Amino acid sequence: MPSADPLNPVEPEPPQRGWRAGRPNVVVIVLDDLGFGQLGCFGSSLETPHLDALAADGLRFTNFHTTALCAPTRASLMTGRNHHRVGMGWHPDLPMRFAGYNGRIPREAATIAEVLQDNGWATYAVGKWHLTPNDERSPVGPFTHWPTHKGFDRFYGFLGGDTNQWTPMLTSDQTFVEPPARPEDGYHLNVDLADNAIERIRELRSYQPSRPFFLYYATGAVHAPHHAPQEWISRFAGRFDAGWDAWRDEVLERQKRLGIVPARTGLSPRPSWVDSWDSLSPDERRFCARTMEVFAGFLAHTDHEI
Repeated sequence: MPSADPLNPVEPEPPQRGWRAGRPNVVVIVLDDLGFGQLGCFGSSLETPHLDALAADGLRFTNFHTTALCAPTRASLMTGRNHHRVGMGWHPDLPMRFAGYNGRIPREAATIAEVLQDNGWATYAVGKWHLTPNDERSPVGPFTHWPTHKGFDRFYGFLGGDTNQWTPMLTSDQTFVEPPARPEDGYHLNVDLADNAIERIRELRSYQPSRPFFLYYATGAVHAPHHAPQEWISRFAGRFDAGWDAWRDEVLERQKRLGIVPARTGLSPRPSWVDSWDSLSPDERRFCARTMEVFAGFLAHTDHEI
């Protein structure tokens, strides 16, 4: 045994992380800024057949808590704790000098990825992160609050709250990278994220066929900017010409038929800052219907890639 040297301490060997075959793979899909009634399985007329199929084979929850902002929601989801307890009472884009708002998940608040990683799961984060304070997002770190230091073996996506879907600011692990193709070549972030997630799983299966994996798949959709391929937008041409007031009525009736809400449920009042559809001019209606078509196309394209 070597003698103890306080100036050159011997580092202990890290624990060997094993895994048992048969443990479940875990996939968490997060869609950004999505309304309660905008998935088909929750009464929407928008086209989300793949997510609807997942819901048909599982459970649909109708009573849940929301933190109303994306980063706090992600922090609570990742840690199982109140967002103020893990530094995310507000966006990490504007970290404050208060424990509940500093944009930094403390070390004592383990993420689900850290727990699974310590128990042998391969862990991957793909897509939007938005849990790193703004002043720590440079190529030189510090990387303490990057995905690769919060329990994920690999990361591919973007660190901020949103990005251009055609020319995104991408990060691979701890390195900023250029998109693999250009918009004129057909590049879109939705496709790129799906391809990367598939590649990570294929790579894992090539080397470790029985190892369980945890995939955190967080799209940029349907957060702004609403960038969707034209062919997906065109699918919804004319679908929203009756306007948002009529669409809300239709969704509520479908939700009642599905049992998503009680039969006695009524719509909440339209916010004062949203005009009634009937009060809009013909040009305003054409513009607003178009924005709804773009949103629907963006969501449908996202569902397709999922």
